[in-house]
Amino acid sequence: MRRPPVVAGRFYDGTASKLKSQVGHCIIEGAPKEKVIGVLSPHAGLMYSGHVAGAVYSSISFPETFIILGPNHTNLGARASIMASGEWEIPARIFSIDSGLSRKIMKETPLLADDAGAHEFEHSIEVQLPFISYFSDTARIVPITFMSATLEECGIIGEGIARAVRDAGYEVVIVASSDMSHYVPDDVARKLDGFAVNEMLKLNPEGLFNTVTKQHISMCGFIPSTIMLYAAGALGAREARLVKYATSGDTGGDYEHVVGYAGILVK
Repeated sequence: MRRPPVVAGRFYDGTASKLKSQVGHCIIEGAPKEKVIGVLSPHAGLMYSGHVAGAVYSSISFPETFIILGPNHTNLGARASIMASGEWEIPARIFSIDSGLSRKIMKETPLLADDAGAHEFEHSIEVQLPFISYFSDTARIVPITFMSATLEECGIIGEGIARAVRDAGYEVVIVASSDMSHYVPDDVARKLDGFAVNEMLKLNPEGLFNTVTKQHISMCGFIPSTIMLYAAGALGAREARLVKYATSGDTGGDYEHVVGYAGILVK
């Protein structure tokens, strides 16, 4: 089946030509490309977080496949849902799902359900695609969305994804799609988000999960981010780098009710 775009014209421009121009204003021309295992990238409207996501995708060497882990905002479908085959469409291009890698992941991580319905109206994965499309006409995707998971389940899933990636035989990058603090004053967002970012820069999935939980940080994709860190650790990650941090106040001008955005590379 083909999943049509659900936030085109709202989160990003709805025609191919306008979208290419919009993404072009978000990227960093000539940025050095780094080989990465995983990244953290935001998923708000491009007018707010696109410059952070653009900094992330401008800075990486592109793989054959992106595994994109996103939070399930809609509460539809299973708790942990992979769309194992088919296509995803955005105005700029149609993406093929890497069904071979999807099958490997499902074999290694039985906690995942093959549930396309969980992805039908979810935006967190879709908003990554305009950036991937801008740089690559051939990259495939594996979309996985999470409604909830325990820390133990995050470890099991992350390590299973790592085993599947090792077995793939080609380059794969794991994207954790997440915004940071939601609808708090700018200074509060920067303080709380700093706690979460520091744990990610230490490559500490347990620290990230526990910090977000104990500090009540409204980081919507902390479960995908925790899983990405577990997978990256199992794949030999040694360092992480903050590419860019910003809040919606930087573009929208409202510093009383901001959303935070962080871009991180894991190598």
